[in-house]
Amino acid sequence: MSDVRITRDGHVGIAEICRAPNNYFDKPLIAELAAAFEGFDADPDCRSILLAAEGRNFCAGADFSSPARDTVGDRDGGHLYQQAVRLFRTAKPIVAAVQGAAVGGGLGLAMVADFRVASADSRFTANFNRLGFHPGFGLSITLPRAVGEQKAALLFYTGWRIGGEEAHAIGLVDVLAPAAELRQAALALATEIAQSAPLAVASTRRTLRRGLAEAVEAITDHELTEQQQHFETADFAEGVKAMSERRLPKFSGR
Repeated sequence: MSDVRITRDGHVGIAEICRAPNNYFDKPLIAELAAAFEGFDADPDCRSILLAAEGRNFCAGADFSSPARDTVGDRDGGHLYQQAVRLFRTAKPIVAAVQGAAVGGGLGLAMVADFRVASADSRFTANFNRLGFHPGFGLSITLPRAVGEQKAALLFYTGWRIGGEEAHAIGLVDVLAPAAELRQAALALATEIAQSAPLAVASTRRTLRRGLAEAVEAITDHELTEQQQHFETADFAEGVKAMSERRLPKFSGR
């Protein structure tokens, strides 16, 4: 069964993640999203994309309660981040409707989009360091690009969880809407983009995002190398255990 529902609303292609309530990702899900985006690219009648998710949370990142650590990397080198780079290589403007939480790699997924629409109840956290490992999913590039290097460093080092209003204030979120109207507001923005001249929008987007996919490809190679080292540490084991027990981790630096 597909974990991504593909629909259309006028000139807007809609890709909806269907792993409620938390929409944890893995390599097959990201590959399926990439295929959906590439399908929209091949459709000349599609002019923009809405990235959405059913359930309580947009994407709670990787499910570290699962025994399978292949969520991020696997032995054959066909790791998740290769699929993530496919998302950045697609051509149509993307609007993400971010309800609930965008956590870790889920935040990375939201940052694939050109624009993010959220509500005051939305929550964002780059909690990698609090789990004991290096940020991933290209966030080393995309988060500073959106909020500036200083603010990105603060969010990385502390693992702070910020709400929709603060995310809007620092530039992480582009449009705030009431929670009940969030999806419709995101669709409205995607529709407005689709009402502009498609050739001009595509050209402008290529200019504004020039080199981004290549930079993400390079940085995810580095992120993965760092993460794979950290996954073998006592700190990572403690970070995941502390998260499951809902307590502050006691890291040893080992």
